[in-house]
Amino acid sequence: MNFDLTQDQLMIRNMVRDFAEAEILPEAEHVDKTGEFPLKTFMKMGELGMLGLPIPEEYGGAGGDTISYALAVEEVGKASGSHGLSYAAAVSLGCSPFYYFGNAEQKDKWLTQLASGKILGAFGLTEPNAGSDAGGTQTTAVLDGDEWVINGSKCFITNVTYAGVCIVTAVTDKSKGTKGISSFIIPTDTPGFRTSTPYDKLGLKGSNTAEIIMEDVRVPRENLIGEENMGFKQFMVTLDGGRISIGALSVGIAQAAYEASLKYAQERMQFGQSISKFQAIQFKLADMAMNIELARTAVLKAAWLKDQGRPFTKEGAIAKLFASEICMRACDQAIQIHGGYGYMKEYPVERFFRDAKLMEIGEGTSEIQRIVIARQIGC
Repeated sequence: MNFDLTQDQLMIRNMVRDFAEAEILPEAEHVDKTGEFPLKTFMKMGELGMLGLPIPEEYGGAGGDTISYALAVEEVGKASGSHGLSYAAAVSLGCSPFYYFGNAEQKDKWLTQLASGKILGAFGLTEPNAGSDAGGTQTTAVLDGDEWVINGSKCFITNVTYAGVCIVTAVTDKSKGTKGISSFIIPTDTPGFRTSTPYDKLGLKGSNTAEIIMEDVRVPRENLIGEENMGFKQFMVTLDGGRISIGALSVGIAQAAYEASLKYAQERMQFGQSISKFQAIQFKLADMAMNIELARTAVLKAAWLKDQGRPFTKEGAIAKLFASEICMRACDQAIQIHGGYGYMKEYPVERFFRDAKLMEIGEGTSEIQRIVIARQIGC
């Protein structure tokens, strides 16, 4: 396994970094304060090919690999956690199910629009009573002639207010448990499909998150994704890949906290010298640098395995778990290094701290990641 980046990977990383510094970083504070979703910025990201980065060119994507995508998510997340989460969701959750499980017609109709940035996609999995227990889905889909009639609700759904299409999971055979769940394509303008007022969240305020309510939503029979009753396996595969992106996003937020802390420590004078000269501060910064490097390596390893077509479930869970937890720790220590100033909104580290917490929850909590890893090692 060789982590020397190729010229293409370096080019993509540098392109995204330049875009993030020019277009995303300047509006990071604004979207956090207002909760406004930066739709215009996402349209620009689509024009650059970022929204279809790991999707083949034949479907409107850029034809990049998973490593390039992970690097892109890190750079976007470093500039703004809100943008980073919505970006990761648009690609990993919006595009991936179509790419992996959609038929040719579904890909031509929807994936090409998603990958080219013409529309955003959303993925409706979580429910009020089916969070970590995603197999406890209560939304139902009943076949009525040539149409599926879908009823239920989904919560904590990223980007859905601005999405043109959403894939939702629903029970099609209650007697089969997790083997009786299917996935469906629902255009968001379908009668009976509506979204709630966006949630008022602790952090990541510029990333749109809302509830879906479905009342007798009717979609054509052909809007079933893949085979009937295969939805559970489909979203497990989707989440495996999504964990790489959340790991990368965690690395990006942690990197931002580290760089802000290092700069502050070098400039802040106490007792006649910069606080970077004090060993207590040096140890905090050293731990941050070490953990971020290790987390980035774990993310790239999982991405590399995925690109090689090799199993990566364990490595994806490890990357997501480790990166999210060191991200939270780095942001906590960033505030400590800043002292009282770190608690003030005029410094970005308090935003990093608020944004970081979701990394330990979304795409499977830390507890779920440990269960995944335990099963993979034979426990």
